[in-house]
Amino acid sequence: IAQTAAVDGAVIACTPQDLALDDARKAMAMFEQTHTPILGLIENMSVFLCPHCGEPSEIFGHGGARSEAETMGVPFLGEIPLHIDLRKRSDEGRPAALEEGPVSKAFARLAESILVACDEVRKPLPEIVFS
Repeated sequence: IAQTAAVDGAVIACTPQDLALDDARKAMAMFEQTHTPILGLIENMSVFLCPHCGEPSEIFGHGGARSEAETMGVPFLGEIPLHIDLRKRSDEGRPAALEEGPVSKAFARLAESILVACDEVRKPLPEIVFS
């Protein structure tokens, strides 16, 4: 797809575990081969948010994607927590990003980070002058 479609760049999402980070490194290498800019890394399932008290638990570890982004010299775009509402909304066909709560706030921050990253890699269009 990266070779046939016009894209601004790639966003790589991974969980904090070492095995997932290995896959993220492979994805970054593939996008570099296709000369697709890497917009940044996202840490999915960064923490588990208890549905009863909201207490975060780092069941998969935490910070692996942020650390990898720093090592690879690409932006860290944000974290998406693991929360039961995300699964429920997805099963119902309702975007969790449109609901109130910590998951929607995380998606809003992530969307803003991606927009900023896109603006940074976009090349200005050539100016066309008619005389």
